Formats: sequence, structure tokens, C-alpha cells
Amino acid sequence: MPTGLTKDVGWQIGVSRTLPHPVPVVWDFVSDPEGLALWLGPGAVLTPERGASYRTAAGAVGEVRGYRPGDRIRVTYGTTTVQIALAPAADGARTMLRFHQEHLASAEDREQQRTHWQLTMDRIAAALDRR
Repeated sequence: MPTGLTKDVGWQIGVSRTLPHPVPVVWDFVSDPEGLALWLGPGAVLTPERGASYRTAAGAVGEVRGYRPGDRIRVTYGTTTVQIALAPAADGARTMLRFHQEHLASAEDREQQRTHWQLTMDRIAAALDRR
């Protein structure tokens, strides 16, 4: 089976990076309107309960599938599912941030989304460094 293709969720991609900020700082950012705009889309507002719907300013719609404060957010995004997860690094002063997207349509979509999430990670890191 090709890299990134699974039997259960089709094509998927994961991008992670360790950021020089503790989990509470990263969580507060990625779950607030400025952070949500960077990874989910401008105008996105999430209600932290399973089944709640959302809409971005660009018209993307989805549903919250999971929301564990300080840990992870899982949402549908079109026909895909996106998860953002945080974990403390061993020193507790840094955070491993991970994006995972599944149910992608093809290997080409996977590569396109890899680039998207890497750029998103760059924007989040830069925004956190400015705080």
C-alpha cells in the first residue's frame, strides 16, 4: 500500500512540529479566533461540544467531532476530517503540535495538504513568537 493510504480512512497526512511554548499558551492561541482563522479559516467559531456546526467566512462548513480542552480538536472539513493535537515535550516548556487530515481523495490531495499544513504551522509558529 502506498505511503499515506490506509484501509480505514483512505489517504491521510500528518504534519507536526515542536514549538518553544508550553501547552496552555499554544492551546489558548489555536482555540481562539486568531488561531482558528489560521488553521480552520477566517471567521471560524467553534462551540466546544460534539456535533456543533461551524462555518468559515469562505463558506466552508463542518461539525465538531471532538473537543478536549488543552489536548485536541477534531472537526469535519468538507469530506475530510481534520484534527489538531497538542502534547507537552519532555521538558514541559515546549509543545508538540500536530495536524492530521484523513479521508483525502488522492495522493495528489495528500501532497497538496502536506504543503498547506506545513505553511499553516509556519504561520502559527510566527504568530506565537510575536506574542
